[in-house]
Amino acid sequence: MRVMFIEAKSTADVKKAVEKAIKLLPKKVGIVTTAQHKHKLKEVKEILEKNQIKAEIGGQILGCDASSARKIKDKVDAFLYVGSGRFHPIEVHLETDKKVIMANPLTNEAKLLEKDEIEKIKRQQKGALLKFLSSKEIGVIVSTKPGQNKLKKALEFKKRLKDKSCHIFLTDTINPAEFENFPFIECWVNTACPRFADGKKGVINYDLVEKIYK
Repeated sequence: MRVMFIEAKSTADVKKAVEKAIKLLPKKVGIVTTAQHKHKLKEVKEILEKNQIKAEIGGQILGCDASSARKIKDKVDAFLYVGSGRFHPIEVHLETDKKVIMANPLTNEAKLLEKDEIEKIKRQQKGALLKFLSSKEIGVIVSTKPGQNKLKKALEFKKRLKDKSCHIFLTDTINPAEFENFPFIECWVNTACPRFADGKKGVINYDLVEKIYK
């Protein structure tokens, strides 16, 4: 099936939110955003540099892919996320372990992503890893959606799991309620959007366990 992606550019003014963020920023900052505000990145960089802040443009975060932030993390002390919501800034922090300041052009607010929120996710990840290590029956969740389908990785991962029994589940929409239909699965490995695992017991992201079996 052929798919056409059309970007929806926001007309929101970024200046007020970015200016409010300045007092929260260190002297070296990476700038990231979503497709809606990508065309404003140069403007954001100019505003920061006028205020003696060295700015490095990371670029667009696409879904749960924060590689644009990861590639510049060693050049900056923190990240400025221009956009709304917490989904993307959380992913930036988890990928880079850097502070993230959020500038929201829709509300003209700026704030630091709370440390407690990140620590809660990290504690959940640690608990999920311990559960995975002690489990013998593993279910690997594979999304059929374009951009999230990692069936090849799941099959390779299954071959490496010599000490566990691995079952692969293909799905278009992940519904945690369906897990009850497979009571023999002790731990689920998620290869789709990493945010799906947040706050869910017995679910761990693939990236956290693949290193063990390399």
